[in-house]
Amino acid sequence: MNSRSGAKNISPLNTGARMDSKPKINQKLSKLIKKGVDIPLPQTVYIHDDVHVDQISGKNVKIYPGCRIYGSKTVISSGCKLGYEAPVTLEDCRLAQDVELKGGYFSKSVFLEKSNMGMGAHVREGCLLEEEAGGAHSVGLKQTILFPFVTLGSLINFCDCFMAGGTSRRNHSEVGSSYIHFNFTPDGDKATPSLIGDVPRGVMLNQPPIFLGGQGGMVGPIRLGYGNVVAAGSILRKDCPQDHQLIFDMQQIRGIRNFKPAAYPNLRRILENNILYLANINALQAWYKNIRKPFFEAREFGALVYAGAVDLLASAREERLKRLRTMAQKAVDQSPQKLKSTEIKQRQAFLENTGKIEELLNKNIGDTKMNKTEEIFVRAFEHFCDKDGKSYIETIQNLPPSISTKGVRWLQEIVNYYCESISTVIPSLKLFGTK
Repeated sequence: MNSRSGAKNISPLNTGARMDSKPKINQKLSKLIKKGVDIPLPQTVYIHDDVHVDQISGKNVKIYPGCRIYGSKTVISSGCKLGYEAPVTLEDCRLAQDVELKGGYFSKSVFLEKSNMGMGAHVREGCLLEEEAGGAHSVGLKQTILFPFVTLGSLINFCDCFMAGGTSRRNHSEVGSSYIHFNFTPDGDKATPSLIGDVPRGVMLNQPPIFLGGQGGMVGPIRLGYGNVVAAGSILRKDCPQDHQLIFDMQQIRGIRNFKPAAYPNLRRILENNILYLANINALQAWYKNIRKPFFEAREFGALVYAGAVDLLASAREERLKRLRTMAQKAVDQSPQKLKSTEIKQRQAFLENTGKIEELLNKNIGDTKMNKTEEIFVRAFEHFCDKDGKSYIETIQNLPPSISTKGVRWLQEIVNYYCESISTVIPSLKLFGTK
């Protein structure tokens, strides 16, 4: 308007505030800056009231503009960088040293030393990324465990998986870009966890890497051995637990047929793969408790990160058991007509014994022979560490075969114990080749 009318000339830049004034910085941001956290534009960073500032290191931590941090369980150790490529939202995550989350959403997960994720990541609850594991841009994860060095390409959905393999950053398991783990069936089941590698051999960091070619997928639950290479464009529907295989699965099948809900033609295989996955989780818990714990405790916030990892493994077991219970109920309630009497009895036995399966998987092993195997390995490992004194990764990489072999035997006995115990609960299914 014309100034003669008496109205003030209002410019978008003329807001009534002094041009040299700065937006206020909340108290927690001020404390972080005083601790030494590098926050270039603190006015753009949001720290929720429930975040504990004393669980964020002041050593070489950098929080780029636009980041948001929530959760009383959040831990950010020294050397971490958040939001270099795009803003990061962090909720109840525990970050060990030198973790880089470059952009995206991260919730209720644990990231160990030098793990990383690129821009556009969407990491939901139940994920554990061990040392130097990571992904490029636009990767979606949930209830997934990646062992050290495992690398995911771009545009990937990889939920409900365990993956191991590789010996270093130069020799690591990898998932090609545009890969998907199909973890939701037409019947609405998610009892679909895939075991890509295994815990007993994988923890020793001496197994050949696994490669999943890009533009491909895997229909869970799947088991895959070490050293396997899956050709690009393949959709895996069958297990390949053997090692060192070159796998092609690109046959196209066209046609239309009647869909039979809750058919479960491979019920035994599905149940076996779920039990194997759960048994491996239990073996990994034993590894953390007996081997990894001291390495955590030697680092800043290590006890908090360790507690988060152990809690995560317990919740992973509960998640898988919940999905099994749901599938067992559906297999009976929505059972198709004209099933054989033996199949009906198997489904009913599965449902009736889910409680026993859960009880066994939550049970601590008390077998004397197995405890002796554990003692032999732990004693040899501790003796080796006393002379070595290196980091966890360096220690494992330098383990003599004479010691690592003992460790594999101990962890495999744990896996076998749970598989064999559960196979006796439902004899009609003849799990794991039982008669």
